[in-house]
Amino acid sequence: MSNKLNIVIVDDELVNLLLLESIVQDEGYKNFVTFNNAPEALKYIQNNEVDVLITDFNMPQMDGIELLEQSKAIYNDLVSIMITANHDNVVMHKALQAGVTEFLVKPVTPLVFKLRLKNILELKASLNLTHNFNQLLSKKVKETTALLQKSEYESLEVLSKAAEYKDPETASHIARVSHYSKLLAKAYGLSAKEQEVIYYAAPLHDIGKIGINDAILLKPGKLTQEEFAQMQEHSAIGAKILKKKENPYLQAGEIIALTHHEKYNGKGYPKGLQGKNIPLYGRIVAVADVFDALTSKRPYKEAWSFEKALNLLIEEKEKHFDPQVVEYFVENLEEIKKIYERFQED
Repeated sequence: MSNKLNIVIVDDELVNLLLLESIVQDEGYKNFVTFNNAPEALKYIQNNEVDVLITDFNMPQMDGIELLEQSKAIYNDLVSIMITANHDNVVMHKALQAGVTEFLVKPVTPLVFKLRLKNILELKASLNLTHNFNQLLSKKVKETTALLQKSEYESLEVLSKAAEYKDPETASHIARVSHYSKLLAKAYGLSAKEQEVIYYAAPLHDIGKIGINDAILLKPGKLTQEEFAQMQEHSAIGAKILKKKENPYLQAGEIIALTHHEKYNGKGYPKGLQGKNIPLYGRIVAVADVFDALTSKRPYKEAWSFEKALNLLIEEKEKHFDPQVVEYFVENLEEIKKIYERFQED
């Protein structure tokens, strides 16, 4: 493997350059180039893959340390041999700071050079193996993570669809609420990760309806006071279903399920939370869910127009809804309309 490494040799003295070239060639290394000045060598290094640099220190225009520094900036794991005229501690210290691997003192002894060259080539070959292994491992980790994430998203979708079978709400409603919620989270300045979390957690807002009697859930007319009280229990039921899970999407789902019917003025349920005491995810999904519920047809009502539903959101600022979330809804109305139009029933 070391025979395939790319070597650059630089020395401004032709005799030394020919000697080094001859030794490298005799050792069976074929992938090498030689230069008698550092700037030309650097230009080559900038445009070609290089593994090993063998350079003289004392050269005109650019010395070996500067060449090494600029080369290491391009190839961090470059290995190198610095050739000096004497044991100058200052030069050696600077070269070590620049990241040199080995030193040689002139006049160069062929045997010593061969051994030093063999050592750094084996080191570079090992570094390449480690690098390749790490890349492969990183790729495998990404692939495995992607598969786990896909499985996680599919599980969340299954949970959401389970609620659909007990609820007159549709897959399009779930999709719209998810997209509205993500858009509002972005407008609120939440991170990309938090936007993703609320997108996948929002469909779980009504999962507690699994525990509500069909006669109440599917009733075409207005609910009695007792029936409405039973319907309200779906928030607590949903939170119990999702309680104490380590998955961040399910944790967010628990918060949303429990709090998306709370009202900003404290007159919501199940806990009567008020203002910013209502978790942000709950405040966001409340706006998304109510708007979509109003603009959707149900067994017990016709769909409202887009404009009528929007006016209600505005009227209910600081009453039912967080005024800031409503403001972001209005500010992003063009995107809201695109989502509304994109996800309609077949």
